[in-house]
Amino acid sequence: MKTEGTQGRILTVAVAAALALGLAGGAYAQQASDTTGGTTTDNTSAGNTNGGGMPQVQQQGDVSFVSGGVGLDESRALQAAQSQWPLSLRFTGPASNFLANVHVRIVDAQGGDVLTATSRGPFMLVRLRPGRYSVHAAYEDREQTRTVSVPPTGTARASFYWNTQ
Repeated sequence: MKTEGTQGRILTVAVAAALALGLAGGAYAQQASDTTGGTTTDNTSAGNTNGGGMPQVQQQGDVSFVSGGVGLDESRALQAAQSQWPLSLRFTGPASNFLANVHVRIVDAQGGDVLTATSRGPFMLVRLRPGRYSVHAAYEDREQTRTVSVPPTGTARASFYWNTQ
């Protein structure tokens, strides 16, 4: 019958058009962003201009920092980069569960705030000048403080643990 043939061709054309639009949309999305995990203006996405799964480096005054590590790629990238940053912070809960949304304030020896930020994951790497600092970390309204000495070469590390149970 002529009707069945026409309906079959219309269905074939409709399916082909839908596939073409879907592929074109995916190609456009890929072309719109040359980075994996977000755009270079998305400060929380892995794989931005830093590459290798690292989150976007952020700047506050003369202090650079990066935070994250919720996903496996990002976590591995941040752990691998720790030795290249003067200060490495880690935030965990029971059973070494990773914590995010930790409010961090770093104060220099003269009492001046040098960084106030929220960590997007269990790791925060900070590029500070050598010196003595107090790191205040707050999670769910419970604050902890660690004193760290950032050496002229090498790294300082501080770990924070909250019993969230």
